[in-house]
Amino acid sequence: MSELEPITDRRAVIDRRTLADCIAGVRPGKRQPVEIARILAEALASGREEIARRLTDEPGRGRAAARATAFLHDQIVRLAFDVVVPGGEGMAVVGLGGTGRGEMAPYSDVDLMFLTAAKPSADEERSAAAILHLLWDLKLKVGHSLRSTSELIALSKKDMTVRTAFLEARLLWGEGPVFDLAMRRFRKEVVAGTAAEFVAAKLAERDARHVRMGDSRYVVEPNIKDGKGGLRDLQTLYWIGKYVHNVARPSDLVGAGLLTATEFASFERAERFLWAVRCHLHLAAGRAEERLGFDHQRHIAEVMNYADRPGKSAVERFMQFYFLNAKAVGDLTGLFLAQLDEQLGKKGFRFALPTIRRRPRRLDGFTLDRGRLSIPSDGFLAKRPVRLLELFALAARERLEIHPSAMRAATRDAKLIDGVRHDPAANAFFMEALTDPKAPDTVLRWMNEAGVFGRFVPDFGRVVAQMQFDMYHHYTVDEHSIRAIGLLAAIERGELGDDHPLATALFRQIASRRTLYVAVLLHDIAKGRGGDHSVIGAEIALKLGPRFGLDPAETETVSWLVRHHLLMSATAFKRDLADPKTIEDFVSRVQSPERLRLLLILTVVDIRAVGPGVWTEWKRLLLRTLFDAAEERLRLGHKQRGRTELIAARQQELAQALGWKPAIGRAYAKRLPDAYWLAEPLAWQVANARQVAISESRIGDAVPNVVAENDADSNATRISVFTPDREGLFFCICAGLAAAGANIIDARVHTTGDGMALDNLLVVDSQGRAYADKRLRNRLVRSVEAALTSAHPPRLASADKPGARTAAFRIAPSVVIAERASSRTTVVEVNALDRVALLAALAWAIHECGHRIHSAHIATYGERAVDVFYLTRADGKKLNGEESVALHAALLAAARDSVGL
Repeated sequence: MSELEPITDRRAVIDRRTLADCIAGVRPGKRQPVEIARILAEALASGREEIARRLTDEPGRGRAAARATAFLHDQIVRLAFDVVVPGGEGMAVVGLGGTGRGEMAPYSDVDLMFLTAAKPSADEERSAAAILHLLWDLKLKVGHSLRSTSELIALSKKDMTVRTAFLEARLLWGEGPVFDLAMRRFRKEVVAGTAAEFVAAKLAERDARHVRMGDSRYVVEPNIKDGKGGLRDLQTLYWIGKYVHNVARPSDLVGAGLLTATEFASFERAERFLWAVRCHLHLAAGRAEERLGFDHQRHIAEVMNYADRPGKSAVERFMQFYFLNAKAVGDLTGLFLAQLDEQLGKKGFRFALPTIRRRPRRLDGFTLDRGRLSIPSDGFLAKRPVRLLELFALAARERLEIHPSAMRAATRDAKLIDGVRHDPAANAFFMEALTDPKAPDTVLRWMNEAGVFGRFVPDFGRVVAQMQFDMYHHYTVDEHSIRAIGLLAAIERGELGDDHPLATALFRQIASRRTLYVAVLLHDIAKGRGGDHSVIGAEIALKLGPRFGLDPAETETVSWLVRHHLLMSATAFKRDLADPKTIEDFVSRVQSPERLRLLLILTVVDIRAVGPGVWTEWKRLLLRTLFDAAEERLRLGHKQRGRTELIAARQQELAQALGWKPAIGRAYAKRLPDAYWLAEPLAWQVANARQVAISESRIGDAVPNVVAENDADSNATRISVFTPDREGLFFCICAGLAAAGANIIDARVHTTGDGMALDNLLVVDSQGRAYADKRLRNRLVRSVEAALTSAHPPRLASADKPGARTAAFRIAPSVVIAERASSRTTVVEVNALDRVALLAALAWAIHECGHRIHSAHIATYGERAVDVFYLTRADGKKLNGEESVALHAALLAAARDSVGL
């Protein structure tokens, strides 16, 4: 597809004439096919080595490597053809796909069609098969077909894939007249008059492909070939231009009026970069790998000579440049399709940017062009640069798509934003677009694509296309923020009431909606600067708030929200919500019901915008529990029910639920510690009581009682264990669950007054869901029972090493012991690279130090595990300084490597 640059020193890649002489010199006999295959295999390997060496020396010349790779395969195919069909026999060998375009990544498939003038004869079928077998002997993956010209034309009319493939077909060897006739018939009988059909099919195919690949060009492990903003999107533009205008090369798109010269330069830059990355990716993987995964990103950044900078690692700088190029591909696609739409000029035949339109009330000097917001003259925006913001505010207000000529002008004139950045009118227009209740994310993306967003808010410009090298965040920082704003608007409109009923209800109670929108915009704006992005972002908010037109109180609230935007999730996911000190500390920082409402909504959209599958029912339950407890404390102050009254009330609720007589209820209540009544929900208490009754009715049964039941509120599986308490019990439970492949997300440990352990854990499967299959739940039970009844402590196998993707990350383990986080226990937080059985290894270290775990709270952020333990010494007291030091060392060692326990 690219401009076919000459291949330097072709013979160093492969010398076909010399190889042909070598093949001709092979003596006939049984060994002849083997010798010919050996000669070709050595030539193929040597050519690949030469291409790889050149790419290593000049890592940015991916297109040259792609051209050389295609040339290498061309010569191999020609040699194979000449060996099998020395006389030609009237058959043409045609390259399709990348083989046809003359550009192939190192391990791309060879895509061939054997083309005949008439129905293939038996000899031609045998010849095609012989050529394929020779190529397969070289370990080449070959896509192939054998067709007559008439079959090709008939299939092309019915099958869009065949039609697209032949659009870029190239004669590799054989009968040229056969190929030329087929191409003439293809243009006349298939292409002529079907432009609209082809364009519609290609765009539908593109949209479906994007959905399969994550439907965003900002996913942090992008598919460089088929993902949004990847090479296939550029190829689609060229296919459409070639089909509609019969362009011979990409640069002809300028002459066809589909791209400007400047836009084509951007096309070329993006294509060069993407080809370089794709070729390096194939070489790094040793196969046809198209997903730019974490396990390859760091290596490719290194070979392409990216270096660390303050606040950004080399891999983050490399990926930011990748996303900037993917963004450029998206921008070009929008402009190209809108311009094509103009050219086709068919009513109802629309291909351009997403439309949000209705009949406008006022245009303020702007114009409408076929229903899209446009400008009356090329210099309209430059004359009054404040119009650069008004353009997007008006599009949001009137729900209009922006015409490509206006987008082109906005992109060109974006630099003029510098002069109106502090203009009150410009800031008012920006706030109108940001807080639009209908589709702020759509309009903000347009603004971002035009470069206006980053110019108007330079701090936002610094995070455009910026990725974070971790497995938790699925999108770049700018895309994450824009998605969060879109989710916020959806909550405000009431569209997510089923998913987020609390946030939806709270939105109607907040005093200033624009405070919340600005806080969501700014919450991650200081990412990548080094230091705490929350602290730096809060300072940025203090400067931007007044500029955006916020009053001092609103500005202060935005700054507080940005500073503490992780507070609620950190408290809910890492702390024991049944511990009164947890709620007390949280409320002391929040201080007001309004802040609490705003923080809850901000937390919800922040988590939801991280990526698919990150939001879970368990997180919803934890956040709701924290919100309710904090709201009660803020509303009632110190008048809320005391600890003793609350425990008594819950004990009475259980007795009523089970229909117990008062004496039975009192006797059962005395067996369990206060923490049990505060921590466990009523449904769990009921299930636990029945489990205890069943267990104690089995006289002489020494087998631990283990129950696995799904919990609807958390969408997880509850594992409840009732067994005589002993040292290392929690470790054995964790090891048993790890052996069965379960992921523990929460755990609470209780000991009865008569020495029995009653432990409740929540687990999910590898997909983060409850175990729906009863047989799998029974497997969990058996695994825990086996671990508990074994004569020796379970051993953690070497399977607890990090997986290939996780191993790409470097996380220095850390252990923090918070003496004041709880009044009754010592709170220990461990951060480490996530791996199977990590929790069991940490539990073993705590057991070896002689301490007791009362609850464990497990959070996973991609490759990072954050495990928090509430523990005491064996005598029930908090750890002293010397004991804390010893535990710190033991946990740090376990976090580094748990193999061999």
